[in-house]
This record gives sequence, C-alpha cells and structure tokens, in this order.
Amino acid sequence: MKETAMVASSETKAGSETGNETGNETGNETGSRSLPERIEPVPIELYGADYKRDPYPLYAELRERGPVHRVRFPSGVCAWLVTGYEAAHQALTDARLGKHHSRGNAAWRARASIMPEPQHSQLQVHLLHQDPPKHTSMRRLITDAFAPQRVEALRPHFQVMADALLDALPATGRADLVDAFAARFPFQVLAEVIGLPREFEDRFDRDWGKVVQPVGPQDPGRAAYEARLRGLQQYIADLVAHKRGERGENLLSRLVDARDDGRLSQEELDSMIFQLLVAGQEPVTNQITTALITLLRHPAHLAALADRPELLPRAIEELLRHDSAFELTTWRFFAEDADLHGTRIPAGDSVIVSLCAANRDPRQFADADTLDFDRTPNPHLAFGHGSHFCPGAALARAELQIAVGTLLRRLPDLRLDVPESELAWIPAVLARGVDRLPVTYGPGAAMSPRSGRSGGCPVV
Repeated sequence: MKETAMVASSETKAGSETGNETGNETGNETGSRSLPERIEPVPIELYGADYKRDPYPLYAELRERGPVHRVRFPSGVCAWLVTGYEAAHQALTDARLGKHHSRGNAAWRARASIMPEPQHSQLQVHLLHQDPPKHTSMRRLITDAFAPQRVEALRPHFQVMADALLDALPATGRADLVDAFAARFPFQVLAEVIGLPREFEDRFDRDWGKVVQPVGPQDPGRAAYEARLRGLQQYIADLVAHKRGERGENLLSRLVDARDDGRLSQEELDSMIFQLLVAGQEPVTNQITTALITLLRHPAHLAALADRPELLPRAIEELLRHDSAFELTTWRFFAEDADLHGTRIPAGDSVIVSLCAANRDPRQFADADTLDFDRTPNPHLAFGHGSHFCPGAALARAELQIAVGTLLRRLPDLRLDVPESELAWIPAVLARGVDRLPVTYGPGAAMSPRSGRSGGCPVV
C-alpha cells in the first residue's frame, strides 16, 4: 500500500497516485541557463498485452537512450517518463515538481481527467494529489495507524487471517490464488487497521477497484465504469454516516472527526477514504501475484524460501525490487517551463517516474535482472521516495512476508495450472499484477497450527 502505494493507477485513475513533492532541491534547477530548444519526439506507446506482460526490455532500451522520454498512454494522454535510478531518485525529491491537478495544462486536462464530474472533484483530492502544506497536514492524520510498532503488534492477528483463508482450501488440488487469497487477505488486514465495520467489510465490492483503470468517454464500458463510481461514492457516504454515529478510536473515526472540526473538507474526507479503500489493498493484492509469479519462474528460489522462512524479510525486499506492483508513479507538473536532465518540459505537462525501470538499473544494482535474495543493500524504490513515500510501507511488508511465507508453507509443490502465456495482466496503467492466478499444489498441505495440524515454522 502506498501513497506511492496508496492509490492505484494514475491515468488509470484519472491521474492519481504515487510520487512526492517536498524534498531536497536537485541539480535539475535551470538557474540562468537557457532551456534546450523544445523538441516534440514521437511518443513511445506504454500499453499493449506484450508491454504489460514484460515491460523490462523496453525499460532497458529507454535507460540506454537517456533519462527522460516522451510516452503515450491508452487514453491518448502524453507524458514525460523518467527512467534510471538516479534520475528517478532526483525527480521524486525535486521541489519544482508538484502533484496538484491544477498544475496540469489544457493538453493534459483534455485527456487525463478520465473520472467524470462530480466524482473527480469529490474523490480525487486525496494525498496523492496534494502539495505542502496541505499534503503535510493530511498525511499527519493517517501515519499513526500504519506505524511499524502497531503493525508488529497486529502481526499475529494477520497470521490468523491468512491461515483461516487457506483452511478453506482442499488439502490438495487446484485454486485461483487471487480469488481464494490475494484479493481477500489484504482487504481483511486493511479493514482491521483502519476500523472498517464488519458489515461494511462484507458489503465492499472488489469490482469498485476498477475505477482506477482507464475507461475513456467513448469506451463501450463507460456506463459500467460510471456505475462503479456511483456505487463506491454511495458506499463512502454511508460509511461516513455510520462512523459519525458510532465514533471510536480508529483511523476512520479520526478522519470523520477531522472533517467535523474543520481540518478536512467533505471532499478531502471522501477522497482519503477512497484512497484507503482502493489503494490500501489493491497494490498488495497485485504484489502478492507478481511475487508468486516471480517465484514460480525461479523454482530454486521458491524451494529455498519454503525451506528457510528466515529468508523472508530479505526475499520480500528483492521481490519488490525485481517486479514491483507499482510500476509508475502518478502525475507531477512543473509550474513553468523547466529543464529535466537536458530535456525541456513545458509547464503543465505531466512527468511520471518509472519505479520498475529504476529498480532494474544496472548502474545501481549489480546483475539487476537477476533475482538475488542475498542482495544487500537493496535501496529499491518500490514504495517511492521523498514526501510521498508510502505511509503504509511497514504494513505492506508485513502482509507480503505473511502472505508469501504462509502460501509456501501451506501449499507444497506449488505450480501454475496454466501456461504462463495465458496469464492476463491487468490493464491498469500504473500497476502490475494479474486478476487470476490458477495453481495446483499438494498433496500434504499443512493445516494451520490453530486447526490442530502442524504447519511448520511460523512466518517471522
């Protein structure tokens, strides 16, 4: 989950998601230098089944060409993509780059605002679209709920949740691990952490998460998209009314209190709840799937991790680096024409950072395309960097350690039940993952310790 993971999809969400604003000034300042003459290169298309299946060859080619590239997304909106670790690190802390949508120019606004009104104004003013000082005050409202100490205290409870989901599977056979586990476990954890009442947990429709996948005005699926938006917005309104009557010591109640005492507007409250519900669990779902697919491609690593659960913390960091579920950040904008690593960027054009391209940069990571559980240090950017660094990073790490460790422990001989070429990668612009992950496993899957049968070492 992030602010870098706390929202899914950028253009995939009408321009909403990760990144950062505040931070150190970088060496990209224009000073008194004249800007390079504006050149409009032919945009590189960042979409299509082949690209979503494996974007890394393209990212390698782009890194070799330079750090900044003109790209086009499925909606037709063009942006400037930053590749390479050092360039990404600098962009994520470049004080000249802001996140608020008011910075976008007319060309960006014409195609990027996929979410219609009134929902765009009412659901898109969350943390990922704010600049300081508003961003600072809004972020302060949520950090305690995701503090590492609190996450560690709740870890045993999360383990019980994971085991209960796998208890429902047959001892041997086949399953879709998205439907049976990856789509359920992160949402159950999120509900616990933010104080989502059980009746609202049961009522939440995962299909609402598709509101962050781009559906243009002329798309045949536009009506269904807008229906999802209205359904989710009504759910949020009902949840706010419930929490206002219930009160309590939990994050959702504290956010409602902040609205009532004037620290948040109604639109900011609704947007933050929208961000929590959609970005607080879908990225973890996707990261579970990308991690499992990576391990299934590397059976020796899978076997080592199953035999030695003490490797999990380091292995999860490497799996995050090797194939991050948060592929790209959301939009950033210069307030005036600016130079970015030798490329002239017009004011209001969108700048997007490729986290996945940065994490495979061989100038930062030796043998960058190799999965290496012994890699240290491992300063990957999977959770972003700077002021928009994912506030839920500690929670996401715990969830991933528990999820991967429990699946490998409980489902021996895990393997894909379909050719890998048949896996359908989600079309979300910023995110990587699959909607279905059919596997076979067993025999001999161990039940959880609380169900009376041994299950090996608990996840550390």
